[in-house]
Amino acid sequence: MSFDPKAATKIPPKKVTFRIKRFNPEEDREWWEDYEVETYRGMTVLDALLKIKEEIDHTIVMRYSCRMGVCGSCGMTINGMPRLACQTQVAEVASDGKPVVTVEPLKNHPVMRDLLTDFTKFFDKHRRVKPYLLRKDVNERETGDYEYEMLPEEHYNIYEYTLCIACGLCYSACPVVASTDRFLGPQALAYVWRYVADPRDEAWKERLEMIDTEEGPFSCHYAASCSAVCPKMVDPGAAIQRLRSALIKYRLGLYKKRISKKVGPMEERKPRKDLPPEAKPVDGVDPWAKDQEPVKIPVEKLI
Repeated sequence: MSFDPKAATKIPPKKVTFRIKRFNPEEDREWWEDYEVETYRGMTVLDALLKIKEEIDHTIVMRYSCRMGVCGSCGMTINGMPRLACQTQVAEVASDGKPVVTVEPLKNHPVMRDLLTDFTKFFDKHRRVKPYLLRKDVNERETGDYEYEMLPEEHYNIYEYTLCIACGLCYSACPVVASTDRFLGPQALAYVWRYVADPRDEAWKERLEMIDTEEGPFSCHYAASCSAVCPKMVDPGAAIQRLRSALIKYRLGLYKKRISKKVGPMEERKPRKDLPPEAKPVDGVDPWAKDQEPVKIPVEKLI
């Protein structure tokens, strides 16, 4: 997704109308509702929505968390484009000539209420591709005191795909996901390539055989809309094309992959130094013992 680096310095229209698509599952009714908000420079669409929820209409339902483009929770369709509301400046999507911003839930995800969508199928597909390193020796992963080597160029090949925050914008933009639930989708397939290309992973044959189906990369029409809307500049479309190439080579018996070896042992931890005299702990408190205590979260206070 192309970003305007100077968007936060621009001044949006003094008043902007936010046209929000509402949905009530109890009544099975959807409608549009307009809210007028006084804006300021640097205001994001999420800021505006929270202002509406806090000051105008408390019944609006949406999902958000970090407010800084990391968690991926606030994905919405803003002026027809899948975006993160916390990353989208009001000045980017509203102008003096058109001080109206339309906000809808993400497409291709079932709508639960208003702007809140159901990601159950999305994460089911994510889990199906086993998005974690697999080694033949399980004990090697759990008890080893060593590392797996990786060349700089091998890290470069997968680094882009480690930035995915599972926000679901690529699924919302994908025309194939819109037409069939069977397609694994750009996010899951990008994760497959991330581990197929990772020299530390030994399950590349299993992964390639798993996606060599009608729901795999050959269903992709390569519209590249998934890459166009990614807020982290990941290119799922390119990952799918690389998977296609790898699958064809694998079918012909030509695909080769280097499996990294163990190196080490890892650097041993040095013993902790005693605290200097000026950093005396509170009487009766042993900081070393505190480090060993399990973290206790009072769940009853969080409910």
